[in-house]
Amino acid sequence: MDLDPHTTLDVHGASIPKLGFGTWKLKGDDAYDGVKTALQTGYRHIDTAQAYGNEAEVGRAIAESGVARDDIFLTTKVWIERYGAGDLEASVKESLSKLKVDQLDLLLLHWPSEDVPLGETLRALNACRDGGFTRHIGVSNFTTTWLGEAVATSAAPLVCNQVEYHPFLDQTPVLDAAAKYAMALTAYSPIAQGEVMNDPALKEIAAAHDKSPVQAALRWLLQQERVCAIPRSSSSDHVKSNFGVFDFELSAEEMGRINALRRNNHRLVDPEWAPDWDVAA
Repeated sequence: MDLDPHTTLDVHGASIPKLGFGTWKLKGDDAYDGVKTALQTGYRHIDTAQAYGNEAEVGRAIAESGVARDDIFLTTKVWIERYGAGDLEASVKESLSKLKVDQLDLLLLHWPSEDVPLGETLRALNACRDGGFTRHIGVSNFTTTWLGEAVATSAAPLVCNQVEYHPFLDQTPVLDAAAKYAMALTAYSPIAQGEVMNDPALKEIAAAHDKSPVQAALRWLLQQERVCAIPRSSSSDHVKSNFGVFDFELSAEEMGRINALRRNNHRLVDPEWAPDWDVAA
């Protein structure tokens, strides 16, 4: 699969760079420095969230990066406590102010929630799109059941479902749903919070390309048709090395070997408010 740093996934009018920079757990100067390094390295897809507590630092880094705003695909997420009509829209205005931008490229619901009717939340999310707060809308951590209801309820297309996805977690049901609804799947924790570095198969495949297991895992994700990946690191060296995935290609046999590592029970992010996850057959 021919990829370059500018490869995008085009879904429902959105052009999402396949490789992005995630900012979960990055605070203060780490968030600022990470985003600035990422943009200087060549990343053009930046992901944050209200719950991360770093939107101000992310916005400052974007503003001071020297990269034109129009060249950056910026995503944030609404936290579950702000899902009510009116409150959701107010929270997005706060996010725009912190991020120092007039408009988001993608606005996501961070988790499914039983506390506010999904229809009410999606109407508010659509109102943000209609009001020009964001160009596109989507969801995060939605199971196939939640996703089906959301797609059926939303007036505008949902372009993305952002979920945990790495070589050790089988997300086949969610991937199939993304294909069904012509959506993107954005993979967070794409290197299994560093666990890929110790896997023998990934080590062997990476060595054959003079690459690291992290780079091999990211390449595996990017070679999948509907998948984007947003690795996060507080190390500037790792931010740069994570971007070094565009000068090699995994063979079908190598892709299959990594596919074989996937299993149902290796979920790293499973908070108490998580939904009942899909299980692959």
